[in-house]
Amino acid sequence: MSEVTAWADRLDQAATGCAPVSPLTGDGLDSVETAYQVQNELVRLRLARGERLVGGKLGLTSKAKQRAMGVDKPLYGLVTGGMLRPSGSRLRLKELIHPRVEPEIAFVLGEALEGPGVTVADVLAATRCVCPALDVIDSRYEGFSFKHLDAIADNASSAVFALGDDFTPPARDLTLTGCVLEVDGQVVESAAGAAVMGHPAAAVAFMANQLGLRRQRLEAGWVVLSGGLTAPVPLRPGGTVTATINGLGSVTLGAE
Repeated sequence: MSEVTAWADRLDQAATGCAPVSPLTGDGLDSVETAYQVQNELVRLRLARGERLVGGKLGLTSKAKQRAMGVDKPLYGLVTGGMLRPSGSRLRLKELIHPRVEPEIAFVLGEALEGPGVTVADVLAATRCVCPALDVIDSRYEGFSFKHLDAIADNASSAVFALGDDFTPPARDLTLTGCVLEVDGQVVESAAGAAVMGHPAAAVAFMANQLGLRRQRLEAGWVVLSGGLTAPVPLRPGGTVTATINGLGSVTLGAE
């Protein structure tokens, strides 16, 4: 068994067994390319269980988060059909480890995007519609403590996501689109679309261009979660989290 395969197996078992593990950087993970190889193998294990790829997601899209991690660019992961939940669903927290929720703008692609050279304009032209999303991140590392490479290998801490029921053509200026995040009916965070790399579509372009370097692309029909508009909030038993994005609608998840 190769080191990449062994690391992917370790993260997969952590996720399926809800038992956190120590960061891979402590065991020798030392390059971005190797981290993405682990991510690909981790996703392959999900596909082998009958899931299918439905899109991608961005992480560390704000300057504040990048400074906190000591990096200067975002990371990305891949999402599968088994991660998608309808808005209004209630998640079983015993099936997660460190669940935190972020509000995001999701892009549904009508055309494939293949880098390099993808721009914000290209993303908007290729986008069929946008909608509000809640992304439940769930690091598989002990104490929710990890480095940039660990997060890449762990498929950008992907766990569960939900999309709103309203889908809107990307005609409005998404940089100025406001977002309010509520927990149990109380507003806890707010932001505008520009919080994500100056424009949420810039995050999608970043992922398309990074995938292009690895001879991959964003496919038509995929959903791309463009990155957290606010700081994540913990998902607690009995709680309900709602994201409302101006002009795009709302999306809700609960926990039990």
